Amino acid sequence: MSTLADPETDPETAQEPAETGPPLVARILTGVLVLQLGLGGLLVLGDVQIGAFPGFGPEAPPLSDPVRPGDQRRVFRPDRDRPGTQPARPPGDIPTRLTLDQIEGTTYRLEGEIAPGDAARMIERLASLTPAAERLVLQSPGGVVEEALALGRHIREAGVTTQMLAGEFCYSACPYVLAAGATRDIDDTAQVGVHQHYFGESTILPAAFAVEDIQTGQGEVMGYLVEMGIDLRVMQHALTTPPDEIYVLLPEELRDYGFIADTN
Repeated sequence: MSTLADPETDPETAQEPAETGPPLVARILTGVLVLQLGLGGLLVLGDVQIGAFPGFGPEAPPLSDPVRPGDQRRVFRPDRDRPGTQPARPPGDIPTRLTLDQIEGTTYRLEGEIAPGDAARMIERLASLTPAAERLVLQSPGGVVEEALALGRHIREAGVTTQMLAGEFCYSACPYVLAAGATRDIDDTAQVGVHQHYFGESTILPAAFAVEDIQTGQGEVMGYLVEMGIDLRVMQHALTTPPDEIYVLLPEELRDYGFIADTN
């Protein structure tokens, strides 16, 4: 007489539970890896900065917050944030390269991001203006430093005044164009901001070459500021403020560093 095996007690006939999916730990690790790869891809594309996510990145407040002495570093997102007062046009509408338009008479507006090739293009435009420009009203989130320096030298040679209107902004490489004015007229509510710059066309370089690029670039900027009569102490703020933040200079600092002539 045969005996039926009990599947609950006989190890040879017992069946393993059916697999319903990967172990929990493996699924969690896979999810983390996918998230990291996704964030990495966004950063490589250069379209998203970590500081754009709530809870990550620098602790500096947005540009929309008022600037006070000792509290001047702000998150640098000019496409989203605007200065405390209303600019002539929202930052999101700023042209992606420099434009030059007549305001009235010999006063023109120079506005937009400073893109590769803009210096030569704007120098040619300025040379063709009738009447010739005597005053340039600036608004720009910055851009390519080398272009700003080349354009600035032309503006100084032409003896043109640079101006900033109430509530408008000039960040990053833009202050070098502003500094080029034979005279500079800056409203107390305008925002002039500085920070660290990228130098060189490629960031995929050995460390020694990257450092050499940075030092050469900073040396060129310092020489330019000396040419324009700007106190090099302004570089302390630029060199200690990361690229994803901006240090907004107060009116008294603009006077102290020579951007505005001291009338006292």
